[in-house]
Amino acid sequence: MSSMLLEVEDIHTYYGDKHILQGVSLQVEPGTVTALLGRNGVGKTTTIRSIIGFSPPAKGTVRFRGTELQRMPSHLIAQQGIGLVPQGRRVFPSLTVEENLLIGARGGNGGRWNLETVYDFMPRLRERSRHYGSQLSGGEQQMVAVGRALMSNPILLLMDEPSEGLAPMIVRMIHEKLAELKATGIAVLLVEQNLPLALSMADTTYVISKGTVVYHGPPDDLAQNERVRADYLGV
Repeated sequence: MSSMLLEVEDIHTYYGDKHILQGVSLQVEPGTVTALLGRNGVGKTTTIRSIIGFSPPAKGTVRFRGTELQRMPSHLIAQQGIGLVPQGRRVFPSLTVEENLLIGARGGNGGRWNLETVYDFMPRLRERSRHYGSQLSGGEQQMVAVGRALMSNPILLLMDEPSEGLAPMIVRMIHEKLAELKATGIAVLLVEQNLPLALSMADTTYVISKGTVVYHGPPDDLAQNERVRADYLGV
């Protein structure tokens, strides 16, 4: 049996007649952070959506802990132990912080994460627990999105652009919290435009362009690869 937690093999995903992912393959090891990088519109979010079942691939395999997911509905995929922090946070504006968090709770799971441990992890949420989602700053909404995902006690966390639109101080906080999550043993697949943040956190990196993986390697190698950074990341 493979030691990999997540194996994505040659997946092809379409939106209507548009061929978005054209043979994407990647792997995530247990307890590691894997960064998926690339310019806007190249297929990063579609890769996340294909894994979690929102946009099932038409071809290829998504395997999590040895179980194939590509034909499984998204709610059953989540029950396998995959949590999602979506792009744009998707906090419910008319619900309180606590109600938003409880939506993510998996009944009877008995895992590490519950309201109290999420509040201990991000004390600002305890302070704002009775405030509505519409009353929160962007950084606070991102904390809610992370906390809601943790409430399902995931083994793998899919994070789609967690630093998008946030002030530098909040980005530093996200960096710190990712490091703490990694220390708990949760694996993370991180889609991120902030290259310094991604490289500082990742154990391995993938770069995607036009629906195809064009680079895979250690973050230090990517940091020194000027051609890949210039051609596919614009830096």
